[in-house]
Amino acid sequence: MKIIKTDNPDKKSEVCESILRSLPLWFGLEYAIVNYIKDVKTMDTWVAYDNDAPIGFISVHKHFDQSAEIHVMGILSEYHRKGIGHALLNLAEIDLRETGVKFLTIKTLSESRENKEYAQTRKFYLKIGFTPLEEFKTLWDEFNPCLFMVKAL
Repeated sequence: MKIIKTDNPDKKSEVCESILRSLPLWFGLEYAIVNYIKDVKTMDTWVAYDNDAPIGFISVHKHFDQSAEIHVMGILSEYHRKGIGHALLNLAEIDLRETGVKFLTIKTLSESRENKEYAQTRKFYLKIGFTPLEEFKTLWDEFNPCLFMVKAL
């Protein structure tokens, strides 16, 4: 496996689309996928490859000089629990720290809505040092309560 930071906007969108469309249990809303595909073009993005095939990615949005957000991250399901998400996040964090970012955030589905896949996602973020900060019950909509998490870098 290798991880490469890419600056090519079309490559970012292509990888994002192929991976998110393969993960319907996490990314099942068409409008959300379309927005992610468009959004990642302007974000720092790292792509994990198995040989030459993309298997995962992370895109980060810098809101301010000292804070950034994981806008979207996806790993092909057959590569889950193999350290790829952790490796992607490590490289992103190194780059962010080098540019003066002190806090990294993530928004994910809150435990207020039962969902096996997102329970795994929250467990991953907790394990790597994120702390739940606040729940927004209607940020996205009433059926998708948002958990806002933060990690000090």
